[in-house]
Amino acid sequence: MTKDFAGKVAFITGGGTGIGAAVAKDFVQRGGRVVLMGRRRQPLLEVAEPLGGLVVEGDAADAADVKSALAKAIQQFGGIDVLVANAGGHGIGELTQTTDDSWRMATRLNLDTAFVCARELMPSLIARKGNIVVLSSLAGHFAGPAVVGYVTMKHALIGLTRSLARDYGRLGVRTNAVCPGWVRTAMADEQMQVLADKLGLPDFESAYQMVTKDVPLGRAALAEDVADAVLYLASDRAAMVNGTYLMVDGGASAVDLPTIAFAE
Repeated sequence: MTKDFAGKVAFITGGGTGIGAAVAKDFVQRGGRVVLMGRRRQPLLEVAEPLGGLVVEGDAADAADVKSALAKAIQQFGGIDVLVANAGGHGIGELTQTTDDSWRMATRLNLDTAFVCARELMPSLIARKGNIVVLSSLAGHFAGPAVVGYVTMKHALIGLTRSLARDYGRLGVRTNAVCPGWVRTAMADEQMQVLADKLGLPDFESAYQMVTKDVPLGRAALAEDVADAVLYLASDRAAMVNGTYLMVDGGASAVDLPTIAFAE
């Protein structure tokens, strides 16, 4: 494995599980060092300790917490080269079911975390000619049923990505997004179990098969699949890639939905 991140430091939000954890492991394997930020300390420690990473417990949407995390990262590692804005959460419910509080929570978990971290880390990223990778979603381009908060914020993250790319590209900071479809994580497993229970399916594996039956590659992604895309965009191999997004959805976004019936 190449050590293309030697001497580089990545700041990863939501790094204790799923995609964030996979990114952290791959980044270190490729020579880098990691700072993991999240609200639950124990999962962060389980990922960071074998990697020699720095754990900072806090809210990535809170400027004071992020400033404190950055100060610790600078003290230990000297600065930040890559921000992976991975923290997120669901905004469940259709419009009339969405309260002001649930809307604000969807905004805070998905959009504010990326915005605040990008703003607070930008001086270090400029100084070190770093870059940002934002985790949006297939839901950043298409609407699933009854998830208005989630869909709206994931769309907004594409706008944030483009805006940062436009404003900071001349200063040497690239910003791109990754848009996964279904990914096999603990959170997705829980959702698959809900679907299985609702439809009377035997297990959550059957639910995964159902939700991916029209995906050209026929499966959900692994966290490692998404991590590969993140690290490509964060690497020097993507030196001319700025302000765009990379779909990691097995081809789901290439499917013309009204023609599915012709393949049945």
